[in-house]
Amino acid sequence: MVSKTDDIPASAPGCGPAELADEAGDGAQDANGGSRTHLKESCGCGHSADTAMVNGGGTHEQMEEVESKQDGHSEANGIDESNEQEVIVIQDTGFTVKIQAPGAEPFDLQVSPQEMVQEIHQVLIDREDTCHRTCFSLQLDGNVLANFAELKSIEGLQEGSLLKVVEEPYTVREARIHVRHIRDLLKSLDPSDAYNGVDCNSLSFLSIFTDGDLGESGKRKKKGSELEQIDCTPPEHILPGSKDRPLVPLQPQNKDWKPMQCLKVLTMSGWNPPPGNRKMHGDLMYLYIVTVEERHVSVTASTRGFYLNQSTTYTFNPKPANPSFLSHSLVELLSQISPAFKKNFTALQKKRVQRHPFERIATPFQVYSWTSPQVDHAMDCVRAEDAYTSRLGYEEHIPGQTRDWNEELQTTRELPRKNLPERLLRERAIFKVHSDFAAAATRGAMAVIDGNVMAINPGDETHMQMFIWNNIFFSLGFDVRDHYRELGGDAAAHAAPTNDLNGVRAYGAVDVEGLYTLGTVVVDYRGYRVTAQSIIPGILEREQEQSVIYGSIDFGKTVVSHSKYLELLEKTSRPLKVQRHNVLNEKNDAVELCSSVECKGIIGNDGRHYILDLLRTFPPDLNFLPVEGEELPPECHRQGFPRQHRHRLACLRQELIEAFVEHRYLLFMKMAALQLMQQKASKDANKNETPAITQTSETETDADVKQSAPSDSGEQVSTDCSVQTDSNLAVTEMDENLSNVATNGPLEPTATQNGECKSPLEDPKSREVVLNACKAVGSISNTSFDIRFNPDIFSPGVRFPDDSADDIQKQKQLLKDSAAFLVSCQIPSLVKDCLDHSALPMDGATLTEALHQRGINIRYLGNVLEFVDKTPAKAQLEHFYRIGIIELITRCAKHIFKTYLQGVELSALSAAVSHFLNCFLSSFPDAVAHLPPDELVSRRKNRKRRNRVPGSGDNTAWASLTPSELWKNIASEAQSYYHYTIQCDSVDQVVEKYGLHKITLLREISVKAGIQILIKEYNFDSRHKPTFTEEDILNIFPVVKHVNPKASDAFHFFQSGQAKVQQGFLKEGCELINEALNLFNNVYGAMHVEICACLRLLARLNYIMGDHAEALSNQQKAVLMSERVLGIEHPNTIQEYMHLALYCFANGQLSTALKLLYRARYLMLLVCGEDHPEMALLDSNIGLVLHGVMEYDLSLRFLENALALNSKYHGVRSLKVALSHHLVARVYESKAEFRSALQHEKEGYTIYKNQMGEAHEKTKESSEYLKYLTQQAVALQRTMNEIYKNGSSASIMPLKFTAPSMANILEQLNIINGIIFIPLSQKDLENLKAEVQRRQQLQEPEKSEQPTEDSPLELEDKIPVD
Repeated sequence: MVSKTDDIPASAPGCGPAELADEAGDGAQDANGGSRTHLKESCGCGHSADTAMVNGGGTHEQMEEVESKQDGHSEANGIDESNEQEVIVIQDTGFTVKIQAPGAEPFDLQVSPQEMVQEIHQVLIDREDTCHRTCFSLQLDGNVLANFAELKSIEGLQEGSLLKVVEEPYTVREARIHVRHIRDLLKSLDPSDAYNGVDCNSLSFLSIFTDGDLGESGKRKKKGSELEQIDCTPPEHILPGSKDRPLVPLQPQNKDWKPMQCLKVLTMSGWNPPPGNRKMHGDLMYLYIVTVEERHVSVTASTRGFYLNQSTTYTFNPKPANPSFLSHSLVELLSQISPAFKKNFTALQKKRVQRHPFERIATPFQVYSWTSPQVDHAMDCVRAEDAYTSRLGYEEHIPGQTRDWNEELQTTRELPRKNLPERLLRERAIFKVHSDFAAAATRGAMAVIDGNVMAINPGDETHMQMFIWNNIFFSLGFDVRDHYRELGGDAAAHAAPTNDLNGVRAYGAVDVEGLYTLGTVVVDYRGYRVTAQSIIPGILEREQEQSVIYGSIDFGKTVVSHSKYLELLEKTSRPLKVQRHNVLNEKNDAVELCSSVECKGIIGNDGRHYILDLLRTFPPDLNFLPVEGEELPPECHRQGFPRQHRHRLACLRQELIEAFVEHRYLLFMKMAALQLMQQKASKDANKNETPAITQTSETETDADVKQSAPSDSGEQVSTDCSVQTDSNLAVTEMDENLSNVATNGPLEPTATQNGECKSPLEDPKSREVVLNACKAVGSISNTSFDIRFNPDIFSPGVRFPDDSADDIQKQKQLLKDSAAFLVSCQIPSLVKDCLDHSALPMDGATLTEALHQRGINIRYLGNVLEFVDKTPAKAQLEHFYRIGIIELITRCAKHIFKTYLQGVELSALSAAVSHFLNCFLSSFPDAVAHLPPDELVSRRKNRKRRNRVPGSGDNTAWASLTPSELWKNIASEAQSYYHYTIQCDSVDQVVEKYGLHKITLLREISVKAGIQILIKEYNFDSRHKPTFTEEDILNIFPVVKHVNPKASDAFHFFQSGQAKVQQGFLKEGCELINEALNLFNNVYGAMHVEICACLRLLARLNYIMGDHAEALSNQQKAVLMSERVLGIEHPNTIQEYMHLALYCFANGQLSTALKLLYRARYLMLLVCGEDHPEMALLDSNIGLVLHGVMEYDLSLRFLENALALNSKYHGVRSLKVALSHHLVARVYESKAEFRSALQHEKEGYTIYKNQMGEAHEKTKESSEYLKYLTQQAVALQRTMNEIYKNGSSASIMPLKFTAPSMANILEQLNIINGIIFIPLSQKDLENLKAEVQRRQQLQEPEKSEQPTEDSPLELEDKIPVD
């Protein structure tokens, strides 16, 4: 990238690994964080490299850096040779060119040979002194450089060349682009686009808390060590125990946003377009402008530039005025005629350039804000024009106007992918097209629901209509033509699109060449669900019956198959665990399929093989699908399954299938290992022994428990969960014999060899072992472990041939087992993770994510809550339970709101939404909807007119909803959908019973339903007037689901980097992660969630390696990006704020650190309330910083709150509690209250002694500190006695009061944030590395089997640190 350096930031992998990234950090420090000496030398080139790379290229020669990388790899073996070569290709050394623009000083620009000339254009359009130019060419020695040429292909371009910016004549298109760009510059500080959710703008507030940039400019400010000037008192509502939850601080006022007015009006003139005779004089278009000084002028845009003409509002006179001020750029013209424009425009651009690039770059997908101030609606010609043209993205920049989305989506998939540069190009194209398509589809779906698009079947009733707009096909989520009648009608039609999207996502991720899926986006808007799909070429010209050559269009009554499809789908069957199977068609012939019957194959007119309707890609969930005559395993019965669900499309999630198969794989290895060991033990008695060990799978109910060889029976699956980790020795031992058999297990998506690999176990005994193990775990092959599912089992209407009865029986058993596995393993493991705090959901979204990662569908939420209810440690799960209840209630409310909105006509929308929110949240008992007084017509006429609205019926039905009725509905919805009982008739009872906050409920329902409300303080508890009025509802946004294409190579770099860090090779890890950052950048552009994770981990590594400034800069980017991409109050953003505060403190910026921590605390209160384990960490941080600035009383309030929370969530005897006691004791010591200090330190000492033993250094430290405190207390007492005895003549010994040192506070901060530096000698380090490598080799064979994501970085238990 050009040296838009920081503009073009870098990126990293999805939210999952983001969490691991943190742990990675923690582990790493244990490994060699402390070997300071070692680190210093290792940092040698690392840093120059890393600063340069984040900025994408930097000045220093990158070859040396690549070499250092290769040394890294020699021990890293993380990335194969071929990749190293490719890496070099990407990073050519950069060089500098001089650029001379008219009327400006020449300046130097750092470029790299891969760049296109286009990118230099972008830099110039963004620079403060050249930003007003858009229509120019770059010339080298008088030759114009082609826009899309790569710099390395240009002859004579080298270090120090001079490029001239030459003004070019305008065309109509260029003139419009120019006006558009000037409009964007004038609006660049105006946040209204972010509030309105347009053009991928979103909010960011970090700069308000850091007073601008944290980097260099931050250091030039005062160092923060002069403690006197810091005002540390937090606002009242942030203090522990405060009941107040204000909403206004969510969006602090940014003084930069007070708009500096440059112009009053800039708009297209009514005289457009120019008449023929003026066209021939070069007129392109006319503008009408009102300056701040109230001067009204008419401007002509001509081929030579912009000039004033003599037209007025009512008379057309296109002749140039005198003087005409002809200028090539509109800015130059306006600066001459309006002094205010000149002054304010310059100031505005200065501010714009000072903002961090991440505050202004567009995000890849739109993020909506659920609160907004009242934004002034300004006149804006460009916005008006965009609203009425079907402009999407930049169609006028693309020849041929509307985009053929299907062609773009499929062509990008077909790009070559043999080496790294090709793959990067391909992934970048796929990602770009996807994000453009998602934006277009969202816009189209809104237009459809708002009634802006003509249906293609206008004769049908509204629910059945379908639409095409901008080459995208839209259908509504209703059961059209009784298609889903047997599956649950409208409920099934509503669930099918998301299932289909999950299928598209799964097939897209497998990425088989030659198999195509449709671009799919699901949009929920104003109570309707709209599916947007790209259009298969030719599908509209023919009947569906003729086109489908694979699959079934009537849920399995008629079925066809096709060899090419079978061949393509066979390639996906292993990664997706789909079994090839036969079904009967209407003539009772067997037809072979390799997917569910609904999956249809259509060859488009473009000759591509498309598959669509992937709603049953994954097998059915038997817990929610009662089937006549089928019994579920007892664990399911105990939980009340099977249950009737609204529809019959309930599927298991892909994550569950993966987890289940992996769990079975462990069983398989254990059983085989066990038998091999027994064979060894009794070679002679072998023949008689084996049958006793594993019954064959015909007797599928009881295996020999004493031999702990679990079989398919459900009971055992459940017990087995707890023993997943033992018998590893056996496994390793047996790996020598078995590793080859199992390698092609489904866990290796890349394994190409087919299920039937030649068994390396020529020895029949071992073969028998494998056969037995295969049978016991339900593998479809007898010679290797391979579990697959048949997605058509239990589909109504699908019939199977008789000869596959056994197979079908096995498949049914597998499905029952996986249903049991979900209930008896996954739900308990989720709760266990919450108990030991490895999963820490903070709000509905993170809770949902935690469930989904473990393959638990949201429909199990009631079960999860019941399980928590019955857990003995329920008190330690209170936070989880509360978030679950909020999620359950708001989801039920959303279901009701959806149907409620469908009956509301557009003119009453804000009244209806505010009425619903009043019924949901307000204590006002009889919320009466104010039917909107029609602004236009008298009541009487209105009634007549209203009945003519087609299909409207009674449009005021919504107004009759009452709070008690709504809460009754919520309770019954909770019962019928989640099978969970909420006893409560009103919001106040719920709040009371579960300890919720209304503001949290408001946030959750607004985010889920896409409501945007006015940001102000709401009084929820008034019994005299309703909380919301229709003026408070500002907007309704769409809620959009789409596919997220991944950057695979970058992700592998990121993972190898994490692994390196885990092994203690910090420097190599750092380089790999920097490389990942570059690649992510390459694919995703500047902004992306995964880049966030990458930056966060980099910052943490920089910090551990002692480069605090670099850590600060990376973490600042991570915070900005998290705010922009995830939202300003997303739980991840809160965590990023906490990390940033730590690095600020380490950099001596104390007041900033406090502001950031206070912000994090405010957001956490809003999102999940005070009672949450994460709050303990936050309060310990705040308390420590306050201790450091000698605010002892405040500090105690936070630390004591942290102590209470830690005791509650970690148990009174945990080490975290001991540390909390110690921190509190230190503050008391600083206050000279030694008795309290002693009391707390004794508590801590007792915990250390019981948990770690007398000899442990922590226990010793604590006992030393106790002695010291006792001495101080005695000395103080003596002095006091002296004073009492002798009065004022007493000779007083001066007492030592210790103000805490910054280094000491920082050390404690590092400890509580899990960053531990262990001082190690060089020799220890060598031993440590050898040990780590030895263990790695031991684990290698096992690891090859396991998917990477499930190995969180646990160094703690692998390295003996004494």
